[in-house]
Order: sequence, then structure tokens, then C-alpha cells
Amino acid sequence: MGARRGATAPSLLARGLQALARREYARAELARKLAPHAESAQALEAVLDQLQAKGFLSDARAAEALVRQKAARFGAVRIRHDLQARGLDKELVDAALAPLEDDEFERARQVWGAKFGGQDLQALDWQARQKERARQMRFLAARGFCADVVRKVMRAADGAED
Repeated sequence: MGARRGATAPSLLARGLQALARREYARAELARKLAPHAESAQALEAVLDQLQAKGFLSDARAAEALVRQKAARFGAVRIRHDLQARGLDKELVDAALAPLEDDEFERARQVWGAKFGGQDLQALDWQARQKERARQMRFLAARGFCADVVRKVMRAADGAED
């Protein structure tokens, strides 16, 4: 679809609605996205207030959507960082991450199993086995799982290998 000749640029409200139709945005995140198109800071704030008043813009909903999207692949540390990068406040981030605390170990085990589940470390000599364990631990840490959970997953993997 090409732009029509003489067509005007969409309004700030229309741009905000188009963005929210694609995915959930936090208020600060949508403000950054719309700022280059706003005539003034007051106009931008007015549009954001209007979107929030109508229920189209919700920080809580944006946080829940991000947690749902990333929970199967990443740990709470990584998801917390992503939520904070979107401009969400600490209380909202804590509330969004609360449901993940109970199953953090199981999610880490699933991530580990998808990547390394078929490997037999017992076939390796001691030095190669330690190097591979360290690589697997770095993988889980990079995915945002805390050190305690990573150690538990590796202990569980060692027990499964016996």
C-alpha cells in the first residue's frame, strides 16, 4: 500500500492506536515511540492520558503480556530487566514477576533440557565434563536464571546421569 498523493499524516492519537493494535505498550514506552511525531510535550501527554482513560493503554497489561511472552524461555532476572527497560515501576514489575517464583526451577529445567537434554556427560573425561557443565551454567545464567536455580538444575542433571 503506497501513500496517497496529498494524504495527511495520521494524528498522534491514530498513531498511538495503531501501535497498541499491534501489541501492548507501557506508557513510557509509547511516549518514546510517539514523541518524534508530537507537536509538544503537552499534546503527547494529552493523547497518552486519553488512551489510558479509555483503557487502551495499561502498564499492568503490558507487564503481564511481556511476562507471558518470555516466561517459557527466560528467567526472572532477564524478564525483570526487560520490564524495567520499558519504563515500568518497581512495584508493578514485582507484581508481574510474582507468579514466576514458584516455577522458576521447572522453567530452567525445561530450557536446559531443550538445549542440552540429550547429552551424556559421563562419556567425557573429568576436565571436558567440567568445561561442558560450566558452558551449560553460563547458558542458563545468560537466559536470566539466578545462580541458585542454575546450580539446582545442574545437580538434578548430574543425578539423572548417574
